[in-house]
Amino acid sequence: MKKTLAALSSVIDPELRRPITELDMVGEINESADSVEVQIKLTIVGCPAAQSIERDVTKALTSEFKNVSVNMTTMTSEERDALKKKLRGDKPMRFNPFAQESSLTKVIFVGSGKGGVGKSTLTVNLAVALARLGHKVGLLDADIFGYSIPGLMGISQSPTKVDELMLPPIAFDVKVISIGFFVADNKPVAWRGPMLHRAVEQFLTDVYWGDLDYLLVDLPPGTGDVAISLGQLLPGAQSLVITTPQAAAATIAERSGAIGLMTGQSVLGVIENMSYFESAGAREFLFGQGGGEAVAKRLSELSQSQVPLLGQIPISSNLRESADGGVPIVDADPSDPAAQAIVEIAQQLSRLPRGLSGKKLGLNPI
Repeated sequence: MKKTLAALSSVIDPELRRPITELDMVGEINESADSVEVQIKLTIVGCPAAQSIERDVTKALTSEFKNVSVNMTTMTSEERDALKKKLRGDKPMRFNPFAQESSLTKVIFVGSGKGGVGKSTLTVNLAVALARLGHKVGLLDADIFGYSIPGLMGISQSPTKVDELMLPPIAFDVKVISIGFFVADNKPVAWRGPMLHRAVEQFLTDVYWGDLDYLLVDLPPGTGDVAISLGQLLPGAQSLVITTPQAAAATIAERSGAIGLMTGQSVLGVIENMSYFESAGAREFLFGQGGGEAVAKRLSELSQSQVPLLGQIPISSNLRESADGGVPIVDADPSDPAAQAIVEIAQQLSRLPRGLSGKKLGLNPI
């Protein structure tokens, strides 16, 4: 039995990202010198990860035993309740882990004053770039009316529901949740303020995010209900503002950062997208120049602290094509100039400390 459990400790549940032995998914074991029969208990009937788990279990046991038999079954309701309690860490239902003083997750709102500036495309690429740097990353698509994250990440799988607890799909090592997973046939979402607030709240309280280093939140463009609700639900968040070089876009983008300051978020920095087009070694500034610097300067004045221009992303047809194909450019073509600029920004974000000042660490002095 010890030999079997030791082998199965290397099998990771692809949705929960923890060993199946820790999740009490291993049932009855019959073990002999060269044979083993084991029961694996899935969380729900029709679990989308069933084939993957069975394959990994068989592979792990085959390396230790000549004859392997795997019986796939499903947890009882009592076993699921125990699992949910373990995942929540004894926290109650409707619990928002990111609003707690003890949370070490760096929550980053990514906003823009207007649509069409590439905010969502940059958000998914930053999330994937941070994951490639070794961080545990979540991505919340809060653009309820204009959701696009599932397509940009190439995700067609819906969240797995363990009763009221949702397990978010994972793509490129990023956990993702979006209203797009719950809307059939690309139908529009026609909701008003209270329903919007409830939706984004559920994305925080009813989703098993686990221990994240970063939670990136793709805000809708502008300064509407969702931005205000999230400011209340995630008081410790910080903001990134996306703009393009032209003066008109910069003026509107300034409002996105300003609303964050009003709801208590500090501004991490500004990113200028579509900054220039490089041809034959020369840069052409198709949309003008200076928008990003202007936004950073104005937000520095409003916040009375230095707001940097974190980077300028060049116009790239590969960036557009990869987005259309559901594969972020930082994964599809890391050598592309746009991908390199995004990775440089992610590296700057990665160097920001997960502050412990004022946090309750749960330690008692002896």
